[in-house]
Amino acid sequence: MSEQPTEIKLHQQSRLLEITFSDDVCYQLSYEFLRVYSPSADVSGHGPGQEVLQVGKKDVGVREVSPVGSYAVQIDFDDGHDTGLYTWEYLYKLGKNQAALWQDYLDRLAAAGASRELRS
Repeated sequence: MSEQPTEIKLHQQSRLLEITFSDDVCYQLSYEFLRVYSPSADVSGHGPGQEVLQVGKKDVGVREVSPVGSYAVQIDFDDGHDTGLYTWEYLYKLGKNQAALWQDYLDRLAAAGASRELRS
């Protein structure tokens, strides 16, 4: 993949990360979407079929986005999750496949009887 981000913006009120790539494609990814599709091992597992369903992340926030070299960012979420590197290729893939990935997440939540809401 040769596309590089030309701009990354955090929109705290709407809880969106907006990323524009060098091919002029722009994606708006919700913090919740980024959190439930974190590339970290504790979310994506160590191989296919080992993914851990993330629940109660509807209102998750982002404290900071830090560059990692010239190939990725690390996102510090306000629920304490701050592992996993979001490479440019991974962010582009998330944006391009956002609708299908989101529906898959909602379907998995429903099948598990789980919720996007944080339960106290």
